[in-house]
Amino acid sequence: MKNSLLILGFFHPYCNAGGGGERVLWTAIHSIQEKYSHVMCVVYTGDTDVSKEEILEKVKTRFSIELNPDSIVFVFLNNRYWVEDSRYPRFTLLGQSLGSIALGFEALKKLTPDIYFDTMGYAFTYPLAKKIFGCRVAAYVHYPTISSDMLNKVQERRPGFNNDNLIAQSRVFSTGKIWYYKIFAYLYSLAGSFAEIVMVNSTWTKGHIDQLWGVNSKIVYPPCDTASLSKLPLDGRQRVIVSVAQFRPEKDHLLQLHSLHRLLLNHPNFREGREKVELVLIGSSRNANDDIRVAKLREKCKELDIMDNVKFEINASFQVLVDWLSKAKVGIHTMWNEHFGIGVVEYMAAGIITVAHNSGGPKMDIVISHNGQRTGFLANDPETFASELFKVFSLSDAESRNIQINAREHATIHFSEHVFQDAILKLFESIFGLNKSNS
Repeated sequence: MKNSLLILGFFHPYCNAGGGGERVLWTAIHSIQEKYSHVMCVVYTGDTDVSKEEILEKVKTRFSIELNPDSIVFVFLNNRYWVEDSRYPRFTLLGQSLGSIALGFEALKKLTPDIYFDTMGYAFTYPLAKKIFGCRVAAYVHYPTISSDMLNKVQERRPGFNNDNLIAQSRVFSTGKIWYYKIFAYLYSLAGSFAEIVMVNSTWTKGHIDQLWGVNSKIVYPPCDTASLSKLPLDGRQRVIVSVAQFRPEKDHLLQLHSLHRLLLNHPNFREGREKVELVLIGSSRNANDDIRVAKLREKCKELDIMDNVKFEINASFQVLVDWLSKAKVGIHTMWNEHFGIGVVEYMAAGIITVAHNSGGPKMDIVISHNGQRTGFLANDPETFASELFKVFSLSDAESRNIQINAREHATIHFSEHVFQDAILKLFESIFGLNKSNS
């Protein structure tokens, strides 16, 4: 293996989505390209509507990452519909997981790598890769497909994006869903045990994955562009609340709209004039389902009478994103039990004061005390989000500056691209025996 070509396959069916998970993918590949000349990186993707050149150009534009096209190969998959959530209106988790096996089979049959590296969380493909195709299996887990938190939510009959009102209001349906989750959790645990090395993105994810898979995973915080974002000025911030998140249901943009609505009800002077507050929603829309969600959000803005205080930036370029990050005073993040929260780190590095959901990665790893000082604010419902947002807009210049500086320092020390690169290269070198290039 020392002198021969080694094929490292990244299973990432949505590689062109432009989200935080994609930053992990491209930063990992860039790190490997810089250090190892004998490794060919293969990306399995279902983005058949774009070319290799277009994907690499988007990586450069969106993430400011320039990849060497000569040491990267794309294997385009024609059956990505097998993992689309719209295909499974019921038993979505099981349907997508079984569908991933079919998609994984297509990928591995077209090109079998030496090392199969799943970077999107399709654990049901691991037995296939290891036992049928003879690959060594690695995983970078952004979040567990099933968790005890999800079980608790059903047991407590609380509605949510993965537990609709019909089920939450029925004891019979809730009991049935609990058993479904338990059976799925067993199968998920069995599949995950086939991974030889497991990396996770946060303390929260590690706790769930270690319990489910019976492993001792390694926390490798996702790479965040703290270097360039830290150059943005701290002064001159406008009365803008920025939200950076893909338009997926779990990101809970509705909570953001209701929080803004509550803020404007409590403080009507924030609606217009010199004290006007604006919420800017920045995110990628990957498919028709996401487009429908965006349309529904626009309708909700009209219903809540907040349209004049909300702006949408759909599939914005990196430069547009940075422009808003340089102007906004507040960053809002509302996903419940967010596995990590790259967007939150980006806020902090950019000098934006964060108001994030009081759960998951933001609570345990990111919006925590640094040098005994505050790095942001946490909330959990429209009322508390509105309250914390008001606190931020009420801070003195000195108080704002102290939080900005402290949060930026915390983000740079713990979540930079260099920290991620060092960690992932160390794992590859020690576990997979990759040898340093002589170049």
